[in-house]
Amino acid sequence: MPCEARLRRWVEHLAVPRHFFANARNNAWVRDELATAFERVGLSVRLQGNYRNVVALPRRAGEGPVTFVAAHYDSVPDCPGADDNASGLAVMLECARVLACSGAESPVGFLAFNAEEDGLLGSRDFVAHGLSALPCRVGVTHVLEMVGYRGDARTPRDMPLPWVPERLQVPDFIGLVANRRSNEVVDRALRLPVSSAPRVMALKTWGEIHRLVPDLTRSDHFPFWSSGHPAVLWTDTGDFRNPHYHHPSDTPDTLDYAFMRDVAGLLCAVVTTSPAHQA
Repeated sequence: MPCEARLRRWVEHLAVPRHFFANARNNAWVRDELATAFERVGLSVRLQGNYRNVVALPRRAGEGPVTFVAAHYDSVPDCPGADDNASGLAVMLECARVLACSGAESPVGFLAFNAEEDGLLGSRDFVAHGLSALPCRVGVTHVLEMVGYRGDARTPRDMPLPWVPERLQVPDFIGLVANRRSNEVVDRALRLPVSSAPRVMALKTWGEIHRLVPDLTRSDHFPFWSSGHPAVLWTDTGDFRNPHYHHPSDTPDTLDYAFMRDVAGLLCAVVTTSPAHQA
């Protein structure tokens, strides 16, 4: 089971200013911490491309399709980035630990992208050049983008919609955003009987809807969508919920670690019931 205390420790450890250019030393340090953590749970780790994306593969990656969990490891300049995106890193690392402790050889890999805050440079490079270099077929990629802030009815919101449905009035849910190639993954997540699961709000999209709602293009899932690869965005809705977004106040004490534990539990359940895991 995911551990709330471990999630908190990871966020506190990694929430340092780590922009690719402005905080280059910290950026490299966080990259190396992630690589070491993945190696400790038995994954094969390599660095990919000019932006030094961290790619962690199961030892038997060439034997079938691999489901991936991803999160970006940079922050905006001089910002600790606890929710954006140390929360995503912590949930990703906890998922890797839980799967390793299960004793099963899970066909699940992990990706830590750099330079997300500079136009998704790391994930764009990975999709353009890194995917084809993998020794495995790629299944669904689950992208974690700010998954640690749980608000209440008093939390200010400015949703990119002309109206806000009643079920969104209390922002205590985890959002899952999919497109035509990954919508069935969201359906499966909603059906899973997971104990202590967070409230899930699913958004399934089709076609070129991102042209009407540009906010759908703002994270590392989008290069996968653009290239025709299935991906699902996991998010607490970022700046639509979290008032600390891209501010120095985005610190570990603002996050809800019980919420993160529940998100990690749901994520583990989803990736271990994927077609890749059952193959």
